[in-house]
Amino acid sequence: MAEKESCDQEMPRVINFMASVLERVAETNDLSRRFSAQKISMFHGLTRPTISVLSYLERIFKYANCSPSCFIVAYIYLDRFSQKQPLLPINSFNVHRLLITSVLVSAKFMDDIFYNNAYYAKVGGVSTTEMNLLEVDFLFGIGFQLNVTPSTFHTYYSYLQTEMLLLETPPIPMPIKIGRNVNQQYCCINEDESSTHQHHELAV
Repeated sequence: MAEKESCDQEMPRVINFMASVLERVAETNDLSRRFSAQKISMFHGLTRPTISVLSYLERIFKYANCSPSCFIVAYIYLDRFSQKQPLLPINSFNVHRLLITSVLVSAKFMDDIFYNNAYYAKVGGVSTTEMNLLEVDFLFGIGFQLNVTPSTFHTYYSYLQTEMLLLETPPIPMPIKIGRNVNQQYCCINEDESSTHQHHELAV
């Protein structure tokens, strides 16, 4: 209960941090597109959306009315997607669709009451048909690995808290990537709580 209340209080800062990281990841992958093989998927738009990642996340936060924990879980799902789909790295052409889809899937898995796909489509600025297809593609993209153990949730949430504190201190030259924690290892995505944590890097 205490951790949930803390999550509620930290959510606006988590939104800011997630937006900052995703924007950096997208910019990095935009630059590397010409040098590495990448696939085009349902998540790719023909042009870059004019709305910023931060404004888009704030819009989702305002209208989706899902529990704050959903954003942490959506973050975990994005990490899993990047690890399982190395040829579909997050970039400025797909980050918005990946975000709305990951929150939709997270809300359905985490919350007892949630809005339907048509509502999320309006929030995300896509058609209902497209939202349905994005959801299916995302589920296959993460191998239907939706379960998030308390240990995994705590690992990612602790990482986010730590990185937020680091961003509020004077800048120190160091790479910031989804999946990293303060000692430069990667956040655990191992679903077996009894096994040793495995560390992976988000495709950047």
